[in-house]
Amino acid sequence: MPSLKTSSAALVAAARARIEEVDTRDAIAMVNDPNVTFVDLRDVRERQRSGSIPGSFHCPRGMAEFWVDPDSPYFKDIFGQERTFIFHC
Repeated sequence: MPSLKTSSAALVAAARARIEEVDTRDAIAMVNDPNVTFVDLRDVRERQRSGSIPGSFHCPRGMAEFWVDPDSPYFKDIFGQERTFIFHC
């Protein structure tokens, strides 16, 4: 059986090199910014149970790559907008 060529740690490191992490205090300050969309990756049941950030967009974690990719048949127009996206779970 072939081995995994890239470890999960390497995948995470590569992703972190391409994104900007936002700490909680800074994220809270952006809640009302019209150029920022908060994307909630949690399961719908967790959102219902715990609540959500007002105005946040729900994107189930298992669909994120498909909804963000403009070449995917599942692409969501919101991800084609020029804005800052803050993904959280």
